[in-house]
Amino acid sequence: MDTTVLPPGLNGSLNVFVEGGCETEWQPYTQTRFYTNAFVISDDKLLLGFKKRGFGANLYNGFGGKVDPGETSVEAARRELQEEAGIDAPLEHAGTLIFLTEGTEWAFHIDVFSARSYTGTPTETDEMRPQWFSLTEGSVNGNDDRSGLFPPTTTGGLPSIPYSRMWADDIYWLRHLIEGKKFAGRADFAKDGDAYIMKRFWFGTVC
Repeated sequence: MDTTVLPPGLNGSLNVFVEGGCETEWQPYTQTRFYTNAFVISDDKLLLGFKKRGFGANLYNGFGGKVDPGETSVEAARRELQEEAGIDAPLEHAGTLIFLTEGTEWAFHIDVFSARSYTGTPTETDEMRPQWFSLTEGSVNGNDDRSGLFPPTTTGGLPSIPYSRMWADDIYWLRHLIEGKKFAGRADFAKDGDAYIMKRFWFGTVC
């Protein structure tokens, strides 16, 4: 019998693949705010954006933001991709993430999307600077980044995925997105100066 206990905010049939911080209680919340995050894969490379301002500034991430009233999550994701990177893509739902930050009473509910093609030219905007990254094995599994070099250069000429300059949870689920495996997870963060430290996390694949 499956005895998996899902974190508050997650539901459905999920198989855990990593969890941590179990000595810490999940942070309670009373409200949920809906956001999106979109990733574009083209051949053997992944498009990320360097966040230039606002929440998450100076980190690499996908492209996304808040779902506006009257929008579906995929409509919001396509709008944000166009606004932040100047491209359009046939986005498909890839996963769901619940994030909480210490001191807030609401949770980020993030619908994550991916696409294997796009139209337009990735273009820097006021908020994001798009950049392509390699999808070699060492890049995807984080070994290149753990070498301590940034950006670690691969034989294909593209830098490796810069996990050390991304949100701390990304290294756990991004590989599943790249491989086309649907996932869900939750991460609770505490602020330490200008950084956010992951205190408890749980991620699983959709059965």
